[in-house]
Amino acid sequence: MRLNSFNNILVLAPHTDDGELGLGGTINKLIQLGKKVTYVAFSTAQQSVPKGFPKDILKTEVKKATALLGIAPENLIIYDYEVRKLGYFRQEILENLILLKKTNQFDLVFIPSLHDIHQDHTTIAQEGLRAFKNTTLLGYELIWNNLTFNAQCFIELEKCDIQAKVKALKAYESQGTRDYLSEDFIFSLAKTRGVQAGCPYAESFEVVRLFL
Repeated sequence: MRLNSFNNILVLAPHTDDGELGLGGTINKLIQLGKKVTYVAFSTAQQSVPKGFPKDILKTEVKKATALLGIAPENLIIYDYEVRKLGYFRQEILENLILLKKTNQFDLVFIPSLHDIHQDHTTIAQEGLRAFKNTTLLGYELIWNNLTFNAQCFIELEKCDIQAKVKALKAYESQGTRDYLSEDFIFSLAKTRGVQAGCPYAESFEVVRLFL
């Protein structure tokens, strides 16, 4: 199955920046292919914003980052669940997802890896699977949270896709100089996955559900 087979794509991000980190290059490629991409962020992590920044800075930054990748403003949905406590609102989150499913015809959904150990990521991965169990589901990679990751699916990317990913992540000025936001790391991982896939650059995913 080719990436071009999918037309209506949903990205579930526990926190602002997770979607860009896990599949920023793929989002850029999908947009360039003319596909509709909806991005849902469940927490703006106000409790974790560094001193000196407005508490809602991550809401501003995710709007900028997703716009840089080409996601239309009307296709960005932002919730304000408290960071590290998404599990407390599991049923409410599931109901949000079911409503989203009923009002859209998504044919591809990206969720965090089911092996992700962050409690918020686990919640979104599990509830995403429950809500979209009859849709093709791919789990994206955040290697600092993955004790294991099954690189079962590769999406071939161009250098421009990784450059777009880097540019989008630079919109998150409040996140400072975290190692996983560095341009060197982003390109190194993309090159590593590209070597595995036999192409210059790639992002890898776990196949959770696949419908052919």
